[in-house]
Amino acid sequence: MKSSESKLLVVGHRNPDTDAICSAIGQAELLRMTGSDAEAIRCGDVPSRTAWVLEKAGLETPRLVTDVRVTAGQIARREVISVSPEDSFLTVYRRMLASGVKSVPVVDSSGEVKGLLRYLDLLQLLLPAQMEGIAVRTVQASLQKICLTLQAEAVACASEKTEEEELHLLVGASSEETVQKRLTAAANDGIVAKYLVICGDRPGVQEAAIRHGVRALVVTGGFGVAPDLIAAAREKGVAVLLASLDTASVAKLIQCSRKVSTVVSGDFLVVEEGEIVSRLRKRLSVENQDLFPVVKRGTRTMVGVLSKSNLVEPMRTRLVLVDHNEFAQAVTGVDEAEIYEVIDHHRLAGDLASREPIRFLNEPVGSTSTLVARKFIHRDIEPSPGVALCLCAGLISDTLMLTSPTTTSLDREMLEWLAPIAKVDPETFTEEFFAVGSLLVGGTPNEILTTDRKEFFEEGVKISISQIEERGLSGFDKRKNKLVNALEALRELEGCDLALLVVTDISTHDSLILASGDPALLEALPYENRDGVFIAPGVVSRKKQVFPAVWGACRSAASKISATA
Repeated sequence: MKSSESKLLVVGHRNPDTDAICSAIGQAELLRMTGSDAEAIRCGDVPSRTAWVLEKAGLETPRLVTDVRVTAGQIARREVISVSPEDSFLTVYRRMLASGVKSVPVVDSSGEVKGLLRYLDLLQLLLPAQMEGIAVRTVQASLQKICLTLQAEAVACASEKTEEEELHLLVGASSEETVQKRLTAAANDGIVAKYLVICGDRPGVQEAAIRHGVRALVVTGGFGVAPDLIAAAREKGVAVLLASLDTASVAKLIQCSRKVSTVVSGDFLVVEEGEIVSRLRKRLSVENQDLFPVVKRGTRTMVGVLSKSNLVEPMRTRLVLVDHNEFAQAVTGVDEAEIYEVIDHHRLAGDLASREPIRFLNEPVGSTSTLVARKFIHRDIEPSPGVALCLCAGLISDTLMLTSPTTTSLDREMLEWLAPIAKVDPETFTEEFFAVGSLLVGGTPNEILTTDRKEFFEEGVKISISQIEERGLSGFDKRKNKLVNALEALRELEGCDLALLVVTDISTHDSLILASGDPALLEALPYENRDGVFIAPGVVSRKKQVFPAVWGACRSAASKISATA
């Protein structure tokens, strides 16, 4: 599949924390500074502390993108050869011929698509069966369009009306006597006023047409009409058009003066711009239609077109994943995207796969922001002060100001390098950062459970671990029951075998854990259970302390269950 030539999107995991968002911002700036078109995005809500960081850094909140699957609107051709319902057949035919397209959308002045015209259908309409001698044909056209199509000069009773009318074409290719008989018969039938007579330098035919009161007379070959006949035509209300073309060409081109609105069918398929391309392939492949107008959602306003060939090898969104390496934690549609690079400090797991070799950076450090900061040093580039502040925040939040067991010497070096660029004192910044927005005090149960939540899949077991960090846990007891109920609801909704909420006190470096799941799994957790609350002294790191212990408990519980079965 072809990859997109659009910008690289740098994104953290679902339910992003400060490190996920800030490392994405940092990596996107590094890519831009080294020649790539990159943008930091997010696939979840911004935590209050992260929002405070962005405001302090003077940076905009990354754009929310919850699905990176390619849509019809993204692959649609925006420069479209289209025609108006008011255009004549000849205009449309010439436009299609010049552009080499086989089908065109018909779009009105408001941008609404009214139908499709295919080249072959148009040819059938433009080339009706020919008749010999005096030919009588019927055409729906306005005299104004006929005049424009023939590039004729109107010398009598020129009509400004654009409405089409039924006209009977009579080509004077025989004797004047025969023409007289035809016109007399039409007069007797009461339809002579609908006749359009075509002739060359034949004053007798011209006079007969005007005397009978036909709708219009077209004189071909560049010939003129006597002044007295023009005066008579004006008196009778007969339009007289002078054309330079020969009679045969005029007869054909009048058929081409018809507006396309009279033949356009509303029976055609449109595609909304938000429809996912991978879902369109099968549905559109069985359609006889080759060209599909792409419209705004819930409307017929056209934004572009796509053809079946566009669906064969559609572009793919290019992604840089930061702070995660599992599809289960990634933005929706990641499996249809082109993974360009991965930067992470967590364990390798899940089903992430790439079609081609990629850059993959994974190291056991305290934060992804640490790794991004080092990439700036390797390129001998300094981040902007605002981005440096973001990287400081990501590093400080994930290492609890270098006190987490995940902290390494590289984390300390990078914070020491970043702080002067960001113009912040790490200790003061840490105090301000963790003082912002206590979820335990002001957050809803849903916010507490989803602000920083990760899912893990191991050997058929699905585990959800949410974590919040607080300066003191005085509000925990008041909220315990509602949090337990919400955790149970989340576990059932997400289909998890085990769901945990880790509430970490960054002052004491201890955690309280609420858990929901199979009783055997809960019993196996390596923490003291006090009335449904698991006490975890010295536990602050989800990746290095909580998950390994929980997964070990799950394996232990599974072995006990199988032994007793």
